[in-house]
Amino acid sequence: MEIVIGSDHSGFKLKEFLKKSLQKSGHDVADFGCYSEEAVDWPDIALLVAETIARKEYGKGILIDGTGGAMPIAANKVPGIIAVCAYNEITARFASEHDDANILCLGAKMLGDLAAEAAVKAWLQTPYAGGRHERRLAKLRDIEKKYSK
Repeated sequence: MEIVIGSDHSGFKLKEFLKKSLQKSGHDVADFGCYSEEAVDWPDIALLVAETIARKEYGKGILIDGTGGAMPIAANKVPGIIAVCAYNEITARFASEHDDANILCLGAKMLGDLAAEAAVKAWLQTPYAGGRHERRLAKLRDIEKKYSK
């Protein structure tokens, strides 16, 4: 799978770890920054990743900041994006199974490398269940339409 990954300065080290892990698992990974622990503005990175996912240039995206809460705020402003924060394997699995999240957001200060790796793996391996969840996602698309005018 082609995956795009991005982080702010707080998530830089975890991004580098996950990028290597994903590549070892056979995924093509595009890194949209940041490229050091020097301070950057998280909305800029979130927008870059979200726009490429919305244009379907990549299958999935991963965003990493300190807590996992900031990046989805910006990413979810882009129509067609469902960015969900996960704190463990269970929340990552539900992000895929229930929410059909195309971007997974992680907090580097909230979980260690191995827990983040397990969450990403669970998210990537869990299919969207559809069914009762589709009605709810349709409501999200209706909200996007309503406010994009």
